Amino acid sequence: MESGNKVGGLAFGLLACVTTALLMYFGNGLMPRWPLVWIAPVPVLVFALRSRAWWSVGLAAFAAWLAGGLNLWGYLHELGLPPVVWVVDFGSMAVVFAACVLLMRGLARRGATWSAWVALPAGWVTFEYVRNLLWPHGSGGCIAYSQLNFLPFLQLASLGGPWLMGFVLLLFPAGLALGIQWWMAERERAVRLLGATAAVVAVALVFGTIRLAEHQPGPVIHVGLVATDTHRGVTNPGAPAQQLFEEYAQQGEGLIEQGARVVVMPENLAVIVDPNIGQADGVFQKIADNTGAVLVIGMNHVAGSIRHNEARIYAPGVAVRSYDKEHLLPPFENIFTPGTSRTVFAESGGMWGVAICKDLDFTEPALGYGRGGVGLLLAPAWDFEVDAFYHGHIAVMRAVEDGFSLVRAARGGFLTVADDRGRIVAETRSNSAEFATLVVDVPAGHDGTLFLLVGDWFAWVAIALAAMAVARLGWNKGRTTQD
Repeated sequence: MESGNKVGGLAFGLLACVTTALLMYFGNGLMPRWPLVWIAPVPVLVFALRSRAWWSVGLAAFAAWLAGGLNLWGYLHELGLPPVVWVVDFGSMAVVFAACVLLMRGLARRGATWSAWVALPAGWVTFEYVRNLLWPHGSGGCIAYSQLNFLPFLQLASLGGPWLMGFVLLLFPAGLALGIQWWMAERERAVRLLGATAAVVAVALVFGTIRLAEHQPGPVIHVGLVATDTHRGVTNPGAPAQQLFEEYAQQGEGLIEQGARVVVMPENLAVIVDPNIGQADGVFQKIADNTGAVLVIGMNHVAGSIRHNEARIYAPGVAVRSYDKEHLLPPFENIFTPGTSRTVFAESGGMWGVAICKDLDFTEPALGYGRGGVGLLLAPAWDFEVDAFYHGHIAVMRAVEDGFSLVRAARGGFLTVADDRGRIVAETRSNSAEFATLVVDVPAGHDGTLFLLVGDWFAWVAIALAAMAVARLGWNKGRTTQD
């Protein structure tokens, strides 16, 4: 009989591991199917709460998370990164997930119901926040980004950023698994926990629904975007670069004729070298002066031994402004010197700001722009085609967090316009035409959020809860509700 129990437990653990892995594989990643992530951890968590062997729990949780991350193996390979990058990234995440599951299991077995409930989400968000501070990809990969299409839930970002979203997202399967575990033996405890879990999610969705029903304040701006995947960026200065600028300028003039008051073009279109920068500036400044429109163009600006991945801003009657990309993508952008300041300017009755592509994988500089009252963020970008949806829409969360609309023009990706609720106002692929274009109205007023006031506050709440859960495990040592 004991042998049969072991075989049954092994089969249950294997099934739980495979099910969680499949749900994460299809629920997360570059094209996430958001409902699956809400239930993905449940099979492994139920197994964890029922298994007598802690090592089998840790192994199942580790293997499930690692296998679920195989959906990004091909992506990293396509970028030319060695397999060890995937192994390190997803191996570390799998270790943390397994540790959080074991913490939850230990607390549940010692009767610490509410500590067990928050252990997994608190531990996971603590990991994501610390990684965000140390990792060159910032908040990229956070589990919250699986929910970018779930607009009522996305509104939580305006309160606590990806940290609050990730916490609630993992609190649900933790509560569900604990409720299932205790349903037969301790029905009252199970009902209380399931009720609390449902209440948290319900409050989050009611808040999101109400926020979506409200309108972003401020003026409406007619914006234009243009990008081409046919004419790649020019890596050498001179005539080819100038020709590409003139082709883009022609497209920009067409958008302005359609009513665009600002035109955004992709990042790093071509190389410009001092002192010949005036040739490129002359092309776009003339358009701005003649039409009254603003143009934002990404360039590789070389000044002596310094290179900047730069956005140059052309507005009528004023000197050319610029913004230097702060967060650079290693190893591809190691040649650039990172910028250290934001660029904000007043246009059409409001404040506008500029960021570039990977800057929006981080909560800063977007948070600083929001605190500066920016209502419209203009973002030249360059994606890798395969990550067009995922990477392009990560930037949308910054709009929700910080109360501005987003105008993001990426080659190798999407031309995207979103409001400060995360709604995609308009979008088209950059390869949809020789020169893909988009002209659309977008609200450009700034809207206040709790996240603007207190920033990463919920990450610190999660850290405190995780520390309390670990301490509680020590306090309850020796107390076991089941052998």
